[in-house]
Amino acid sequence: MNKERLKEIMFDQKDVFNSRKHLIHRDIELDKYIKTSQVVIVSGIRRCGKSSLLFLIKQKMNLDESEYCYFNFDDERIMADISILEDIYNLHIEVYGKVPVLFMDEIQNIGNWEKFVNRMFEQGIKIFVTGSNARLLSSEISTSLTGRNKLIEIYPFSFSEYLRFIGNHYDLDHLIPKSRALLMKDFNSYIETGGFPLVVKEHDTELINAYFQDILYRDIIARYRLTQVNEIKQIGLYFASNIGKLFSYSTLQEISGVKSLSSIRDYLSYYEQSYLYFYLKKFDYSVKKQVMNPKKVYTIDQAVAHRLGFNFSENRGRVLENIVYLELRRRGKEIYYHSGKKECDFLVKEGLGVVEAIQVAWQVDATNARREFQGLEEAMTMYNLKQGLLLTLSSDNSMIPSHPGIEVVPVWQWLMIGMTRDA
Repeated sequence: MNKERLKEIMFDQKDVFNSRKHLIHRDIELDKYIKTSQVVIVSGIRRCGKSSLLFLIKQKMNLDESEYCYFNFDDERIMADISILEDIYNLHIEVYGKVPVLFMDEIQNIGNWEKFVNRMFEQGIKIFVTGSNARLLSSEISTSLTGRNKLIEIYPFSFSEYLRFIGNHYDLDHLIPKSRALLMKDFNSYIETGGFPLVVKEHDTELINAYFQDILYRDIIARYRLTQVNEIKQIGLYFASNIGKLFSYSTLQEISGVKSLSSIRDYLSYYEQSYLYFYLKKFDYSVKKQVMNPKKVYTIDQAVAHRLGFNFSENRGRVLENIVYLELRRRGKEIYYHSGKKECDFLVKEGLGVVEAIQVAWQVDATNARREFQGLEEAMTMYNLKQGLLLTLSSDNSMIPSHPGIEVVPVWQWLMIGMTRDA
């Protein structure tokens, strides 16, 4: 690529990178990633704040213009060839006379990127990269960067981050009726708006449609050179309307018109690798049975269900469940669902055993408490747990019958407690 043109693009991108304002600290402990000598890989769905996290890291490292090189490879002006990586690196040294810390955004667009990064690592150069496709990153990491990388999985805003972003703070130990009402108002807005930064900033859930199209056409259709566009789209829309529910391959074949079972499996994998949908397994001590049992589907952000799905009001309990699912993932938990005679939404596994059972319900009262308690109680008995957790929207649990060993907690309170914040 022409050197002057590349320099122009590099400076243009750096200006955009440095123009970021009103950013919040994410609930990620940055120090350990800054101090490590390993390659740091920031992975997550498009538009969730990966570039902004790079900027926060740059700020925390207190780097001036000459000390870092930033480049975004999701740029139509460049040739997606591995040679551009060397060109950018050399261009920075030519301009500034210093070996830089490398910030390489959406690196998955460059084939064989890991070879260049591995060579830079061996020369002792500090490197941060981001990517929007889990399979490409994992396969490339496993070949050249095994044992040489640390991974940050980033999601749209958690509820705590959402409150920080809109500038509202609540002290859970000193909530008065007015502040409790305002907190509930914010949580209801979070349920609807979700956590994509620009969606929150603009309060515009129509952006979710654009994000879905971007992922569908760029991360799936174009990347894997597929022709069954409408069929794949129908699967994505079906999932958005059925968050928190079990699904079967036969149902997906029926609603999409795709006859091949292997194609259905591939399409589900593509959605998962793009971080749009996740699939929760039923817990079983037999790994083979875990694979064979039906799975539940969840999405990266509740606004996907709100904007792309149908019957949102009817599915609001499952949307709340989706929020809890994402929070458990953020906290690095290994999670499953329980299904026996009754059902329990989430089991948390540590080591070889289950250590926590969690049930989620939009509203719990005398009419449905028995059903919600029974699912938890069965899970507690089966996995020898002394305590279970029932998360509900209500802030007033006085009308909920008490049950030995089961703690009832407002879901917004649970979401606001227990996260590590990097100051």
